[in-house]
Order: sequence, then C-alpha cells, then structure tokens
Amino acid sequence: MTKDLFDKCAAYTRHIEAHEMGLYPYFIPLSSSTGPEVIVKGKKMIMAGSNNYLGLTQHPYVNEQARKAIEKYGTGCTGSRFLNGTIDLHEELENKLAKFVKKEKCLVFSTGFQTNLGTISALAGKNDIILCDRQNHASIIDGCRLSFGEIAKYKHNDTEDLERVLTKIQDKPDVDGLLLVTDGVFSMTGTIVDLPEIVKLKKKYKFRIMLDDAHGVGVIGKTGRGTTEHFNAWESIDLIMGTFSKTFASLGGFVAGPSVVMDYIQHNARSLIFSAAMPPSAVATVKACLEVMEKDASLVQKLHETAKYMIKGYKQLGFETGNTETAIIPIILGEMELVLRFWKLLFEEGVYVNPILSPAVPEDMCLLRTSYMATHKKEHLDSILQKFEKVGKKLGVI
Repeated sequence: MTKDLFDKCAAYTRHIEAHEMGLYPYFIPLSSSTGPEVIVKGKKMIMAGSNNYLGLTQHPYVNEQARKAIEKYGTGCTGSRFLNGTIDLHEELENKLAKFVKKEKCLVFSTGFQTNLGTISALAGKNDIILCDRQNHASIIDGCRLSFGEIAKYKHNDTEDLERVLTKIQDKPDVDGLLLVTDGVFSMTGTIVDLPEIVKLKKKYKFRIMLDDAHGVGVIGKTGRGTTEHFNAWESIDLIMGTFSKTFASLGGFVAGPSVVMDYIQHNARSLIFSAAMPPSAVATVKACLEVMEKDASLVQKLHETAKYMIKGYKQLGFETGNTETAIIPIILGEMELVLRFWKLLFEEGVYVNPILSPAVPEDMCLLRTSYMATHKKEHLDSILQKFEKVGKKLGVI
C-alpha cells in the first residue's frame, strides 16, 4: 500500500523547533534597500550578509536607467528569448558583457541558477564526463544531474585528487568529451579556485573549463573582471558564467565563450528556451552597472581594501576565517547550535549576517557567512568587529 505523499511534510519539524528556541534565522523580511544599513521590523541594522558587493543597488545612475527602461519597454517581455521575448537591450547587454570578459559571444538567462542548468545540461551528453568540485554551487550540481553526462567529483579545490580522477577516466572506453565546472570564488568560504594548477592539468588531459564566477566578477581582479583576470588566464578558460544578483544589482545570469558554442547553447538550453526573458528594468540595471564598473575601478579597489581590513580584524580577534582572500569572510564556528546562538546575539546587537549550516557546508564546518560592500564606511566595519568581539567573548569562542 502506498503512503500519502505529504507525510514527509508533516514529519518535517526542524523549522518549528528552531522557531520555538527563538533561533530561526531565515526568510527575514527587510523594509529597505540592501545597502550597508537595512531596516528589519522597524530597527536599523548594519548589513554584513549581502552580495551587493559594489553597493550598486543604490547607485543613482543605475536606478535612473532602470526607470527609463520601464518607461520605454514596459515591465516585462511576455515571452521567452527564443520567441517574442528578446528586445534590443538584451543584445546590447550581451555584446558589452562579451567584451568585458573577453569572449566572442554572450547569452543572458533569466536567473543565474538557470544559466548553469541550461548550459551544463545542453553541453554534456551521454558519452561525456563532467568534472565537478565537491563544494560547487547547487546550481552546478543540479545542472550536472539534468545532463546525460557522467559526473566525476573531486575533493574541494584539490588538484592532486582531480588528477587522480582524470587518470582513471583515461582508461574508460567511449568517452567523447570532458567538461570541468568549478566556482571561481566559492560562495560560502570566499576561497579562490586553484586555477593555475587546473590550467596545467587541462593542457595535459585536454578538457574544457567552465568557470562559475558569480562571486568573482566585481569582487576580484584589478578591474573587477573576476577570477580569470585575477590569474590572467583569459586564453585558458573556455566558458565564463556569472550572475546579476550580486555585483550587478539585479536578477539574471550570463555565460560567455566561443560563438559556435554560444549558438549551440542558444538553441539547446531548455532553461533559456522555455523561460520568460529578463525584464527590461533588470537588463538596463545590469548594463548600467557594467558602465559604472568600466568607467571607475575605484569601487573595486575600495572593496579589496575593505576585505583586507576585515580579514585582518577578525584574525586579530582570534576568529577562524579559513583561506578567504575576498569580500566573503566566513567565521567558522563548527557546531550548528553555536552558529545559531551567535547569529541570534549578533542580530540583537544590530548586525545582520547569514548562518550557514549543513548540507551547505560539512557538519563540522558550520559558519557565519559575512560579506562586504564597497559602500561600507569604516564606522560600519569597526562596529561589526566590536559586536563580533562582544558576542565571541560572551559565547567563549574567543
């Protein structure tokens, strides 16, 4: 006899237990723009958990361009890119992005998640193998699962283990192609991928590289062009993927690479063909952010300075921050309940951060994910460090 499909829902009580303990940290509504300061339930807080890395959600020029797009095109495109949903603004943005990341052609999708789903599942067929870092973003994992390709995982940012996997693959018959997909900057820890060593292996084993630089573009690299610029690896990276919900202050995603590959994805990626196109205001926002970045690299430099300041500050206090070199700074605490209690006390002190628990990270690596903006002022940063010191001592962490 079959069970009721909804039984599992009634049995799921973790969120109820967290609410009862006063430690439920998710789906908290904000009542303001996500700048360095936000309003939560009428209370002003310092935001130290946003992906708004360059602070462009509040930039006057960006907001003006979004308004103008609505006036000209309306609020939506009412169809997929494949049919009636493409406007000239989409193509203008794609051309600018392709030049920005030094590739022949670019495609924009409605979300970053859909970009990975569509690109990976379109490219990897039944005789192909996808090489996948074990800590890749969920959208990469799901893109691999949707493809007909075989998934070969390797230990996080471990090129020795990657070569072990590649050596085994060499002995397999009937393998058509290899695609390595990795984050550029890993979203939970801020760690930068060991791209130089991966490039060395590429030359030896002849695979293609797709780099998910959602948290790299605008964050690292001298001019904010991301992980590829950081390592000057333009010729070695075949496909660059990014999202618009972080640095670009909007919603959507892109993938860029050789024209022949982009043409193939354009006609085979189901998440592109069967989803409504990015709305005009979102496209105009991204285009405006790109223009701001190209004209003024000072925001990127300010973000670099802020990241260094905060990493040094946390380490001096005695917190464990892992191997981050970026504006994503994890405070690794280990135990789930300790993370939730630390988050709660920080929240009460007026500092907003994100608690990251298993399965997003290993069970013994639960952490507070802090992230910073170019628009944070020094007084914001010092206040955050003071509150972390206060809570850290109260809980016996430092």
